[in-house]
Amino acid sequence: MADVLTLSRARDTLPWFLALCVATSLLHFTHNAEYLAQYPNLPPSWSRACVYFAWCGVTSVGLLGYVLYRGAHHRLGLLVLATYGVLGFGGLLHYTRAPIAHHSGAMNCTIFVEVAAAAALLINIAVIATRSIGSMPLLPPDDRWNGRER
Repeated sequence: MADVLTLSRARDTLPWFLALCVATSLLHFTHNAEYLAQYPNLPPSWSRACVYFAWCGVTSVGLLGYVLYRGAHHRLGLLVLATYGVLGFGGLLHYTRAPIAHHSGAMNCTIFVEVAAAAALLINIAVIATRSIGSMPLLPPDDRWNGRER
């Protein structure tokens, strides 16, 4: 019974973890775009528009995953959502260009907040996937999202 409650809770909180990831990545990407020249060793060809465009692309992966999960493609949706979660670790690539000490406190904060949100989303997805295997389908708890009942 405790596993079912955990699965149910994980399904119910999935949209909240996704929203948290979208918000924290927007925070990080906005900081990147607005302070682009101060981030150490980034390519000079990058522009504010490129950074915002990249955020739109990354975020569309997460939204696509959620739509697939809520629709008829639950497993594929979880896989795409997991891919989005992994993309949330991309901010750590800043540290391949320069060490932590060369980044400002705000830079480090936006990077680590985004990574923490991505880790929370991935844990939530793992709970849904592992608790669902063999016991029940990977369906959302109900279909309130699109007005149908299963």
